[in-house]
Amino acid sequence: MLVSLTVGKVDAGVTVLLTPDKRLIEFPSILLPPNIVSGSIVDITVARNHVSESESDKQFAALQDQILSAFGASEPSTPILRCRNATQTSVVLEWDPIELATANLISLSLYRNGQKVGNIPQPLHMYSTKISGLAVDTEYTFHLVLRTTAGTMSSKQVVVRTHKMTDLSGVTITIGILPAQMRESLAAAVERIGAKVVDSVRIDTTHFVTTEGRGVAWEKAVENNIPVVRPEWVTACEESGRILGVTKFYLDALRPGPPSDASRPSNITPAAAPQTQKDLPTAPSSAQNGVNKDTPAKGEEKGTEEDGSDEGEDDKDDKSSQTEEKAKAKSTDEQKMRLEDKEEQKVALRPSKQATVEDDDSTDDEKQPAPSPGDGASFQDVAL
Repeated sequence: MLVSLTVGKVDAGVTVLLTPDKRLIEFPSILLPPNIVSGSIVDITVARNHVSESESDKQFAALQDQILSAFGASEPSTPILRCRNATQTSVVLEWDPIELATANLISLSLYRNGQKVGNIPQPLHMYSTKISGLAVDTEYTFHLVLRTTAGTMSSKQVVVRTHKMTDLSGVTITIGILPAQMRESLAAAVERIGAKVVDSVRIDTTHFVTTEGRGVAWEKAVENNIPVVRPEWVTACEESGRILGVTKFYLDALRPGPPSDASRPSNITPAAAPQTQKDLPTAPSSAQNGVNKDTPAKGEEKGTEEDGSDEGEDDKDDKSSQTEEKAKAKSTDEQKMRLEDKEEQKVALRPSKQATVEDDDSTDDEKQPAPSPGDGASFQDVAL
């Protein structure tokens, strides 16, 4: 098809062409012949290139197939959840590795009874988790929710029922260092109660049984907070027919029962019994006659001995009471001495008058009175 066009305005980049019916067409100037000016007439042939069109379609289809195979052929897989082990108060869940295809991971969440428990840490490398603190003999439902840049997928719900106290099938034991004979008897007891034994410490290990706290397996059990118990725990569970607490059977727990006399070392003697009131020494009795100023009376000694049984509480009261009693005894002695001095003064005054009459030599014998019956008595012979 041949088209004649008139050149209008010519610019460096775009040239305006006019059709016979006065329509404007913007045409690249680089595609026009050189030395074109306004008013020139150019002939343009227009034809469809089928070969080039077919080749272009093939290239575009190949590109679409490549994009589809790289980004649209595979999708993130739906998580597959299952129960690995259940006990009286815990459940161990596991799932298949997460397939994200070309999508990016946002989160992997665990739901219990329709409520979110939390996000799984490192979901591309962790394929199991343990839920503890559950109620005994109770039914629970669990499911996973995977969120990616390609969409959100949910796993099917898994129904789990925790065990009864008499159901020991969920007990999983890892055996540590034990004598060969004790190991065999322990394995037989575990089989009788319906529990199971695993070779290594795993996420579903519920108890670690050993008699010595050493070894790589023991360290891993302690690191994962798995109870480390003695073999007696399995025997006690078998005898009682139910699962028992591990507090009394910890490896580092003290064995019950006080030491007997036979087990006590010979160089250790039992503590002497505390002295009673009867065993306490008594104060020595006074050898002097009468009242001593510094010695308390008999009643005070008794009170002091009785108060001595409680030295911590009545020590101050005893000292104050003894001081008061001594002061009273001293004042009583002073009063007695004063009374004795008064009596002596009275007695001394009586013969002094008679002595005055007898010793008066200046008087005549006629004036002297007749001697009285007591004139011959001296001061020392007067009886008080």
